[in-house]
Amino acid sequence: MTSESTSPPVVPPLHSPKSPVWPTFPFHREGSRIWERGGGIAPRDLPSPLPTKRTRTYSATARASAGPVFKGVCKQFSRSQGHGFITPENGSEDIFVHVSDIEGEYVPVEGDEVTYKICPIPPKNQKFQAVEVVLTQLAPHTPHETWSGQVVGS
Repeated sequence: MTSESTSPPVVPPLHSPKSPVWPTFPFHREGSRIWERGGGIAPRDLPSPLPTKRTRTYSATARASAGPVFKGVCKQFSRSQGHGFITPENGSEDIFVHVSDIEGEYVPVEGDEVTYKICPIPPKNQKFQAVEVVLTQLAPHTPHETWSGQVVGS
């Protein structure tokens, strides 16, 4: 009789699947020391914390759409930065507007009259941003640009 020892087959260790939140999270979590090591993502590459039309939740969009329509004047808008501010007609604090929430063919400029609805900005929902922004009256004697780049005098 030969005594051969039979060993159990070698099985690779099992790994639990990673949480779906972390691999898709665009930057390292707070408290990590990646910034001190000089690696990682540059601050200019971090995503904006402001919700765009594309990233806004359905419920926030539905609440904003059901809300009242406000009037205001474009205070400032930067096409290259993709955002600007609207001064409300009632004189309250300026409202942030993102490029994805502007409807129509013209890029807003200072003095344009607009109508808009508002949506709270997370996470604290203490400030608001304008959504469904429509230019109702173009500022007189000011050249306007279309989204395709054509300059039109008004």
